[in-house]
Amino acid sequence: MKDHIELGRAGEAIALAHLEGKGYRILERNWRFGREEIDIIARDGNFIVIVEVKTRSSNVFAEPEASVTRAKQRILVRAANAYVNYRRLQGEVRFDIVTVLIRPEGETINHIADAFYATRS
Repeated sequence: MKDHIELGRAGEAIALAHLEGKGYRILERNWRFGREEIDIIARDGNFIVIVEVKTRSSNVFAEPEASVTRAKQRILVRAANAYVNYRRLQGEVRFDIVTVLIRPEGETINHIADAFYATRS
C-alpha cells in the first residue's frame, strides 16, 4: 500500500496523462501561491483550466470530489486569480476536478469539468 504522498503523486500523474490525452495543454503543475497550491493548470481551447486532483485508494466513506469543500474552492479561486494576474493571461477560467481511485484491480478516473464556479462569499 502506498503512503498518502505517493498515492497523491501517482494520482496526479494519472490525471495529467488523462488531460493530455484529451488534448489539454499543460501550463503548470503544483503551482504555489504562498501556502496555496494548484495541482494542474492547463489550457483547453480558450479556457484556462484550474484542476484539483483528488486521489484515493477507496471510496467507501465518500466520493473523492466531496473533499473539495467550499473552503477549498475559495482557496483555488484565490490562487487562480493570482496565477492569471501573475502570467497576465487572457481567457475564461474554469475549475475542474479529476478524481483517481487507485485500487489493486486498477485505476478509475472521473473528470468533472465545470465542477464549481467562482463566487463571492
